[in-house]
Amino acid sequence: MGESSVLGAVVPTVKSEAPEEPVAAAQELQVQPTPQPAPELGAEVAEAEAAGERGGDEVDRDFLCPVCMQIIKDAFLTACGHSFCYMCIATHLQNKSDCPCCGHYLLTKTSARQIAKTASPFERLRQALQQGCEVSLKEVDSLLSLLSEKKRKMEQEEAETNLQIMHEFLHCLRKKKLEELNEIQADLQYIKEDISSVEKNRISLYRARQRYSSNLKMLMDDPNSKSAWPSFIDKRSSNIMSIVPSEQGKSIMAPGCSQNRKADAKGPASSQMLQRKDVCSGSDSHGTQSAVSVARKRRVHAQFNDLQECYLQKRRNWARQAQKQVERDTIAVNREGYHAGLEEFQSVLSTFTRYSRLRVIAELRHGDLFHSTNIVSSIEFDRDDELFATAGVSRRIKVFEFSSVVNETADVQCPVVEMSTRSKLSCLSWNKYTKNHIASSDYDGIVTVWDVTTRQSVMEYEEHEKRAWSVDFSRTEPSMLVSGSDDCKVKIWCTKQEASVLSIDMKANICSVKYNPGSSNYVAVGSADHQVHYYDLRNVSQPLHVFSGHRKAVSYVKFLSNNELASASTDSTLRLWDVKENLPLRTFRGHKNEKNFVGLTVNSDYIACGSETNEVFVYHKAISRPAAWHRFGSDSDEADDDGGSYFISSVCWKNDSPTMLTANSQGTIKVLVLAA
Repeated sequence: MGESSVLGAVVPTVKSEAPEEPVAAAQELQVQPTPQPAPELGAEVAEAEAAGERGGDEVDRDFLCPVCMQIIKDAFLTACGHSFCYMCIATHLQNKSDCPCCGHYLLTKTSARQIAKTASPFERLRQALQQGCEVSLKEVDSLLSLLSEKKRKMEQEEAETNLQIMHEFLHCLRKKKLEELNEIQADLQYIKEDISSVEKNRISLYRARQRYSSNLKMLMDDPNSKSAWPSFIDKRSSNIMSIVPSEQGKSIMAPGCSQNRKADAKGPASSQMLQRKDVCSGSDSHGTQSAVSVARKRRVHAQFNDLQECYLQKRRNWARQAQKQVERDTIAVNREGYHAGLEEFQSVLSTFTRYSRLRVIAELRHGDLFHSTNIVSSIEFDRDDELFATAGVSRRIKVFEFSSVVNETADVQCPVVEMSTRSKLSCLSWNKYTKNHIASSDYDGIVTVWDVTTRQSVMEYEEHEKRAWSVDFSRTEPSMLVSGSDDCKVKIWCTKQEASVLSIDMKANICSVKYNPGSSNYVAVGSADHQVHYYDLRNVSQPLHVFSGHRKAVSYVKFLSNNELASASTDSTLRLWDVKENLPLRTFRGHKNEKNFVGLTVNSDYIACGSETNEVFVYHKAISRPAAWHRFGSDSDEADDDGGSYFISSVCWKNDSPTMLTANSQGTIKVLVLAA
């Protein structure tokens, strides 16, 4: 496939204009001290010279001004070391900018009198000695003594200054280290308290398990219960046997269902024996649990520094909040003496260590016979996660049934709905209230609302003057949607009106827009000016917050919750922001994104994005490094292709499940699931 077939939509960038240099600075750069030939002396100088010779004056030339050839009056010494009468050099500098003797460039024409007036005593002494001022030996000795004393005094003052600076530095260092020590001691105290809480909780769980085991043993030793035990096992086994097929029917692991059914269809005797063994000792499942535990511990050590930072950050934050509470003991501590910060970190630790990789459970090709380019620009689930839609440069919106894609093994999946458009598509957004409505934005700047049932457009908005990159339906006001375009405008639309209800003019291209899921009054805007702008639509004269930190265009913005906002940029980073407190929370690195739209999707705990290395990366929102990743072509015939020429173009989570849809610039769509 040629290069044009895999070239995706490039994220807009703002061309920074080089700052204009001041004229004076430019002139200063052009003017350099270059040696020039000494100018010829004028007629006046020649006449004065002749007159001097005719007069027969035996005057030393060092006392003569090179301009007037008279004894120097009101001496002035230039930077190049030549002496002149002040009036002579001042008159000369009014017309030229060089020394009359050597042609050396003199910085300014107005500095002569200033330099003469502000000359230091040393400079005046040097001038006097150069001009032949007679000084006795006694005066020289006195002068040397004075200079030596001055030197000793200056050395002493310099030494005292150095000691003072060193003293202040050591005090600052001591203060900083004491603060670090206090912080470490506070952290150690938190850790000590949390270890005690965890140990108490473990003891409580152990005692509960012991009580359960004792009760179970007494029940098994009871003669009356022994007769009822086989019938209970048979009943439980039959229930499990009846439940397993239906559960597997819902499972995303469709390819392995037949093997599981064969295993579950074994004789009742073996089922009874296994279940009795599990209930009594749990020895068979212990090996599996131990392996899982070892794997999770390995993940903890692999990401220990990030987890440590996360723990300390949450613990310190909760400690600061607890200090502000009047009833600290009742607010900051919950079950089993757990501190709220420890409770929150335990949730992070359990979710982060649960998964370590992405596994492919289904794959389909988005190829089109009539278009050589198959880049999927957008992929989105509907309200109930039953359908998903794809759109891209093929000018078609295709709607697939998710269960069919996952459960059926057909090489080619036909869409249940297909709608043609006039232009290439950039973004899709399902209406979360009206299931059959979906909005699209295209390269002509048209925003369209479609009815998937009738396959017809419901509304078309054509106010954007350039390509529209992003569109999004409001979750709280289903009739409202927002769009952003290369015309530097954000527009708010209502499906009940034919014109936009609000327009926001910005200074740079708009790459992404997103409604806050908790309110239709707030919109986040990702811009080519490297910033995220957060607007309150009730007052759009200026943004409520502006989040700075990205070094290139912000290509995507997505909300994890009402207060947490994720952004992606072509600087190969993701960032997490707190829109309520107007704070940056975390920066994520690991993927590569320098020019293309590679997709961004979020759920309550995880952030996923594509990469220009044809890989999908998943980050936990509390950890800066990737938790899992998958390379397209790593487990299929696609591996034989040049994977470096393709990139991930769109990603989408299936609500808060570990399942996601991913697509690349080749038109390959994969269903991935987080796995241990």
